[in-house]
Amino acid sequence: MFKIKYSLEPFLALLILSLTTEVTRSNSFGAGFGILLVSGAQVVNIGGKTHSENLFVVNKELAPDGYQRSTVLAGLSPQEGTFPGPLITGTKGDRFQLNVTDLLTDSTMARSTSIHWHGLFQKTTNYADGVSFVSQCPIAANHSFMYDFQVPDQAGTFWYHSHLSVQYCDGLRGPIVIYDPLDPHRLLYDVDDESTVITIADWYHDTSYELIAKRAALSADATLINGKGRYAGGPNIPLEVINVEYGKRYRFRLISISCGVGHGFSIDGHNLTIIEVDGVNTQPLRVNYIQLYAAQRYSVVLHANQKPDVYRIRALATSGVGSQNFTNGVNSGILRYKNAPGSVDKEPTTSQQDSIIALDENDLRPLELPGAPGKPYPGGADVVLNLTMGFGLAPGATAASFFINNVTYVSPKVPVLLQILSGAQSAQDLLPSGSVYTLPKGKVIEINLFGGNAVGGPHPFHLHGHAFDVVKTSSSSDYNFVNPVRRDVTLVNQNGLTTIRFVTDNPGPWFLHCHIDPHLEAGLAVVLAEDTRDTKADDSVPAGWEALCPIYDSLTSNQLP
Repeated sequence: MFKIKYSLEPFLALLILSLTTEVTRSNSFGAGFGILLVSGAQVVNIGGKTHSENLFVVNKELAPDGYQRSTVLAGLSPQEGTFPGPLITGTKGDRFQLNVTDLLTDSTMARSTSIHWHGLFQKTTNYADGVSFVSQCPIAANHSFMYDFQVPDQAGTFWYHSHLSVQYCDGLRGPIVIYDPLDPHRLLYDVDDESTVITIADWYHDTSYELIAKRAALSADATLINGKGRYAGGPNIPLEVINVEYGKRYRFRLISISCGVGHGFSIDGHNLTIIEVDGVNTQPLRVNYIQLYAAQRYSVVLHANQKPDVYRIRALATSGVGSQNFTNGVNSGILRYKNAPGSVDKEPTTSQQDSIIALDENDLRPLELPGAPGKPYPGGADVVLNLTMGFGLAPGATAASFFINNVTYVSPKVPVLLQILSGAQSAQDLLPSGSVYTLPKGKVIEINLFGGNAVGGPHPFHLHGHAFDVVKTSSSSDYNFVNPVRRDVTLVNQNGLTTIRFVTDNPGPWFLHCHIDPHLEAGLAVVLAEDTRDTKADDSVPAGWEALCPIYDSLTSNQLP
């Protein structure tokens, strides 16, 4: 509990909120974070609040779809690993001190770890970005590391996941929501709390190492909605139920926490109005079907205006999971109205809409500050970087790999950030050789992502440290410099071209990679080393960070990774 300091600014903010919105919130978030409620109005903490929490990374036997397997999970205690991991919430302007303790013991999966806070820019805290061998050495088993960072100017829907090898496929993934007390869309919805967060995940009966060893296209065994689902031929375990009340408007925060498989999301009988994409507010856009790819997020408003009943929530996987159908409740959840007829365990018999209004990414428009930086034509940027993807067998290799500009990304032994802090500044001096591109400070960057023969697409590409303007999507031949979608994950099709722009205003090494985790593991990534001259001054590191590499380097071969 904290006290409100009396001043004109917070008083006016509270007055505005109490007069303009009745959005309900709860302070009972699973991760111990939350928003304090005072007489139904939201307390605005102008100075920002510090959230301190312990997260334990543990092995646990789990059967979210009825098939039991060993997993890697996050929890609030050594005994409480959950899938998905605890919901982390805060408010724009807050500080987070998240102490991660690695208690992993299962040698069939990775026993070290690191956690990336996906979509949070980490300005001046690149060391807390959580990418193994880019921004840190992994946290070794039986050791801890404190991720200490602020979120000064972001709000929206984010998530966290392991960023060591393909570990997050084994379960280490969870949601993050940063609330904005002055959300420009706040009049469009009535309810926005932990009950309206919807995670969509692919789930595998094989461990991540077994998936990699098969070297086959990903084929999920189950789709999990908020950690619940069924696999084809498996038991009828309970599906996730989202409860609504007739007449209310709900802000559903859809988060693809997928290891690789995409999902087509819809709710029978209901439209969805998109108001946020990857932490960026958008002009409202009404659809009834959204194709989510790994790591993408959408806030949608659902008006509960249909006959009280139970309606099927659909998250159709792009591969695996019972040959892409809904038989026996696979790929499904339940939207249940208050006072719906029938028993509490009644399952939907509803059908999909006859008329599909599918999201086209080209129709999304940012609400604030629209327009790409630079000049309004291809190549109209200070720096133009062409990255061509490919897939094949390198000379002397026994297995095919991905590459960008003919180089397969292989994690260096020394994190890129540590290399820069030790004096390396040019691309020629930074490892992995050929996979690090240096970018100057304060410049407009245009990156052309050519899909080439990179199989297994579309490839959802994510840039750390920034949101970017997608001035050309792979699905269109047209360029849009006036009001393109702004986000942090976009698609690159095989043989397609996607063009993005951003400004280098955040020093540090930032990962640009395919978010299909086995593709990343097979080399589909580069590092953008931004403003290397100022990184040391802007991104000071704590003593705990400096201790990570000596501890990790001391591990014996049977303790790795």
